[in-house]
Amino acid sequence: MKNVFVLITSLVAVVTLSACAPKRGSDAWCKKMDSVPKGQWSMNDAGDYTKYCVLNQKPEEE
Repeated sequence: MKNVFVLITSLVAVVTLSACAPKRGSDAWCKKMDSVPKGQWSMNDAGDYTKYCVLNQKPEEE
């Protein structure tokens, strides 16, 4: 019974925390990327940062 409770609690925590990531290209995402060291960015992160945060294109306009 205790194992089931721990499993359910863990699943709820994972689902809850995974929903907190800001949408790629949003202002919150740009601010989050500003705090991440540039050496940890992927090529997609760098390209999207340039596209959305530097050139001010928004994901809705695509």
